[in-house]
Amino acid sequence: MAWGIGGVLLLLIFAIFRLAPMALELENSSMSMVHWLTLVFSVVYMAYAEGYKGFHLGFAPRVVVRARYLANNPRPLHVLLAPLFCMGYVYATRRRKIVSFALTTMIISFILIARSMPQPWRGILDAGVVVGLSLGVLSIGYFLIISSSDPTRLTISAEVPGDS
Repeated sequence: MAWGIGGVLLLLIFAIFRLAPMALELENSSMSMVHWLTLVFSVVYMAYAEGYKGFHLGFAPRVVVRARYLANNPRPLHVLLAPLFCMGYVYATRRRKIVSFALTTMIISFILIARSMPQPWRGILDAGVVVGLSLGVLSIGYFLIISSSDPTRLTISAEVPGDS
């Protein structure tokens, strides 16, 4: 369970530390009112869409549930690939795999687009993403605490083959 959740958290924290410097560069940029309003919108929107809706309501509880499932049903290959298992790439329903790979493709596309943006626009976008990812890390911690204190509180499906 620790390797699965720890691997996912390391991936998210690595992304935060890679993007944060671009967001912090905004401090050295001259920004107009449009830039400031866009920054506020980016941070608020990403906190809601990525942090709350994406991570807190979907990804974070599923990572914890799948990690708990893996801890209770270990298979050597699944344990070795525990972070990928927890994210739904390994031993998941067809639907979960499709959603996981589609989201990854979309995220990679957005990263490639964002890299080509000049400052302050890239920093504005990255600030929102850093907020969303940070809320995702906190959400995983929250659901891990809930799951540790009362495993029956997380009632979502692990979306493994044979789950109904």
